[in-house]
Parts: sequence; C-alpha cells; structure tokens
Amino acid sequence: MIRNVKNAFIWYFLYKFRKTLTLIAVLLAIVLFSQWIYADVVEYLTLREKLIYLDIVLPLKWGIILFNIGLSVYLFLRLFKTEKQKEKKEEKEKKLETKVSTNDLSAREKEFLHKKSLKNKADILVEGKQ
Repeated sequence: MIRNVKNAFIWYFLYKFRKTLTLIAVLLAIVLFSQWIYADVVEYLTLREKLIYLDIVLPLKWGIILFNIGLSVYLFLRLFKTEKQKEKKEEKEKKLETKVSTNDLSAREKEFLHKKSLKNKADILVEGKQ
C-alpha cells in the first residue's frame, strides 16, 4: 500500500515537471559529452603537437560544464518556487475577493454596479452618427 502511494507520488511529479526534468537531463548529458570530447581534443592536439591551443580548450570545457550545471540547479530550484508562488497568488486573489463584497459598498456604489447600460465616449459617438 505504501509502495503504491510512493509510486503514484513520484509519477505525478515526473509527469507534472516532465519538460523541465527532460531539460535538466539533457544539460547533464552535455556535461558528460563535453568531458568525452575534451579527452579527444586533448589527444588530438598532443598528437599534432599543437599544445598552444590547450590553454583555450580547458577553460572552454569548464565554462560549458559550469554553465550547464548552474542552469540545471536553477531549473531544479525553480520547480519548487513556482508552486509556492502559485499558492501565494491564489491567497492574494482570495483576499481581494473577500475585500470586494457587495455588503461593504455604499448605496451609490451598488447602484453603479447594477447599471447595465454603461457607455463610454466611443459608444456615444457611434450612436450619434446612426
């Protein structure tokens, strides 16, 4: 029973955040591929005896790795912040709904809200030309 609940919980979040989790997996795969490509580039440059370019390749590799890991961490942390922000927005909307109740309005405000033929200047001009 507990195993089924745990699986349902995991699959719910996997389905809900599938796009972001896929992006994170791709970014981490790029980190692994960059390490593999770096090893090949270093081997190629040592065979060709062009060691001058190794000064460029190493910072480039670490730049790619750190950027992808940083972006992955940001996306992962954003998963949890979006839920909290949605809850805060819903709470604010509920507060606004409770503030604007017809019981608190004056007679003039209630009359204004119940008028159905409110017209702006454009409506008046169009009616005048017909």
